[in-house]
Amino acid sequence: MSARRQRNWPRFGLVLGSGGARGIAHVVVLETLDRLGARPVQIAGTSIGAILGAAYAAGASGAQLRAHMLADFRDRADVMARLFQARVGKFADLWRRGLGNPVLIDGEGILQRFLPRPLPPRFEDLAIPLAVVAADIHRLERVVFTEGPLQPAIAASMAIPGLVRPAVIGNRVLIDGGAVDPLPVRAITADVDMILAIDVSRAAARDEGEKIPGPVETGFRVFDLMQAALADAHVEEGLRPVRRLKAPVEGYNALDFFSARKILAASESLAGAVESALTLPVGAMPGPSGA
Repeated sequence: MSARRQRNWPRFGLVLGSGGARGIAHVVVLETLDRLGARPVQIAGTSIGAILGAAYAAGASGAQLRAHMLADFRDRADVMARLFQARVGKFADLWRRGLGNPVLIDGEGILQRFLPRPLPPRFEDLAIPLAVVAADIHRLERVVFTEGPLQPAIAASMAIPGLVRPAVIGNRVLIDGGAVDPLPVRAITADVDMILAIDVSRAAARDEGEKIPGPVETGFRVFDLMQAALADAHVEEGLRPVRRLKAPVEGYNALDFFSARKILAASESLAGAVESALTLPVGAMPGPSGA
């Protein structure tokens, strides 16, 4: 074993933020942790962060996730076919009320068709403790899952309004956790020396002058704006040392999954940033939002 792998890394919690396809950048972070032999004592994730965090906590390596991402989003026709199979209902349901709208996609169906390996049944089966954040659409509150059935909680955390069907767990109707906590620093409850938080929100758009976006683009852009503001607020209110790393993926949209190779290439600088964050003494670290 190399000297690097023998190093005593600080006890740290890993936070993987929401941002749709921009969250592919998390793979670079996971690869770096594998290379360093640095293991988080807890992972917290929202939306795409919950998906990749669960896969990693279940035993998938960063390299396996990279290979899977590149293979999975290479064939556009195959991806569309799998999404079609994950539809909630039939087109006749367009004229009915409820959760059977065929335009929506079933979150658990997506997980079954796009993850590199099946998730274990329960949170308790994971090798690394995991916290998953979702939003209760009726009670207007944040919900954190750390135990019980795993796949329904992930499906709830990734339920993007208007695209993925809300998840019903118990007496709650749940949607994408990015609506309330896109960078869930507060969900790390383990005793840690520091928190490594990976922010993949889209803080700035390309300069497109006076172009008026269409309704779908507008909806996603508003969601991006909300998530960026919430991420700033929630990180600042934390008391534990937080090393927040902003992934350089602002130029990509939440649905740019077919740009997986480009997103990974754009995110390679995160590798050095992660190693620096873990190497820097905790007492010498900047404040909660320092990157």
